[in-house]
Amino acid sequence: MMNNINQAVLLLIIANVLVSMKGFKDYAFLDKYKFQVGKVLSGEKIRTITSGFLHVDWMHLGFNMYALYLFGDIVVHILGVVNFLIIYFGSLLAGSLYSLRYHKNDPYYSSIGASGAVSGIVYASILLYPGMELYLFFIPIPIPGYIFGVGYLLYSIYGMKKQLGNVGHSAHLGGAIGGFVISLLLNPSLFNTNKVLVISLGIPIILLLLFGDKLKNL
Repeated sequence: MMNNINQAVLLLIIANVLVSMKGFKDYAFLDKYKFQVGKVLSGEKIRTITSGFLHVDWMHLGFNMYALYLFGDIVVHILGVVNFLIIYFGSLLAGSLYSLRYHKNDPYYSSIGASGAVSGIVYASILLYPGMELYLFFIPIPIPGYIFGVGYLLYSIYGMKKQLGNVGHSAHLGGAIGGFVISLLLNPSLFNTNKVLVISLGIPIILLLLFGDKLKNL
């Protein structure tokens, strides 16, 4: 399968690996380019993008790159390389901007990882290929893509509320929203061909955008 991987997907994986390896060895480099609310608000906007090429460790990097490898080719095959890149970087930026909005009162909040971008690609894949079935970890039966999508949103919302682990759930969530919206803008025919799927994924996103700030007060 690796022989068939699209060059754009492969180049993004290589870029993530090389930049992350530099960050593993050089904390000053990581600290300079990671996402941090206070630094971004003070004018270092480039961190909203550069942070997406840094990772905490090999497991973090490997998980994100494996997901990109699995889902990236689906988006490239259906929408083409240019649109794939628009979704990838648009979702990366959306993840950072959502994190910035959600953590705006915490100047020391920081995060790294391609999770926002990859979440957007995963969501785009679900929209574009609604018949997708996923096998997750030790679950022996396939899970429909749209069930995974809704579950992913709910888990991210719960993670944001409970601050689970060292995971940037807000970036995951923002990236998923970005991938959803950008995919529909690039391919509006999805409103007709996959109307039920669009609605089932869109309702929780709309509710989150309207009432997300209230999560902190619950």
